[in-house]
Amino acid sequence: MSNFYRRWFWPLALPGLILFVAVVLVPFLIGLLYSFTSWRGTYFVGGSVWNSFVGWDNYARIFHSGKFLHSLVYTLEFTVIAVIIINVIALALAQMLDFVGKRVGLFRTVFFLPNLLGGLALGFIWQFIFQNVFSKILFGPSGLHIPFLMNMTQDATKNLFALVIMVTWQMAGYMMIIYVAGLNNIPKDLYEASAIDGASGVKRFRFITLPMLMPSITIVLFLSLANCLKLLDQNVALTNGAFNTSMLSLQILRTVRFTQPPDYGQAQAQAVVFFVLVAVIGLIQVYITKKREVEA
Repeated sequence: MSNFYRRWFWPLALPGLILFVAVVLVPFLIGLLYSFTSWRGTYFVGGSVWNSFVGWDNYARIFHSGKFLHSLVYTLEFTVIAVIIINVIALALAQMLDFVGKRVGLFRTVFFLPNLLGGLALGFIWQFIFQNVFSKILFGPSGLHIPFLMNMTQDATKNLFALVIMVTWQMAGYMMIIYVAGLNNIPKDLYEASAIDGASGVKRFRFITLPMLMPSITIVLFLSLANCLKLLDQNVALTNGAFNTSMLSLQILRTVRFTQPPDYGQAQAQAVVFFVLVAVIGLIQVYITKKREVEA
């Protein structure tokens, strides 16, 4: 079998490698070069790439930009809250399905369905829910009258939690599927042995389920972290950045839209910083959670 893989490795890997270089690596390197220039989208100030070279000026300007720093903090706050809630709910749903045993397929489908909706469609649906169902029916003056849950798209703090509610509704079912697969791979004899020893349900969860579930936790944390940091469509559909609710992806688009002439060089520098941020956080998370994985 090893000879088979050795013989067919390059013929099988080469198409994917060529696509990666052409579609990802080369555009990234060109974008990295443009982030050091005065690029205006259709031309370079000075006439050529090298004449428009400005060094680290674009990077210095973005770290003196109040809008960029606010978007950075806003994105990190949203990501921390959303990742925790998504994982807690996804794991709880997976445990519930593991406990129910019957009609698991039906529940799995129902919980997974929100993930099939596109980000823009989801954002407009929830915009209607927040503005009409939440503000006028459920939590308005004629309902439970909870001011925090009214007009959630018209305030930066409230909108942060509105985004968390919407993203959790969308992602929790998908992450639940991964947790269900992880729970099915835990040997049942471990639970039987712990039951004989008189371990409580909490101890079984703490000392058996969580350690054995670490490979799934690594994947789910990585996916939820990356998706939350890169969130764009839902942010556009829900508020389009109004009331200081721009996340980093949207702020990069708005940099081009609100500078005259469009400062693509500065926007590209923001995109590079954004890439480094997502890559560093993702690698640190994978390194930490991989170290905690145990063999079944």
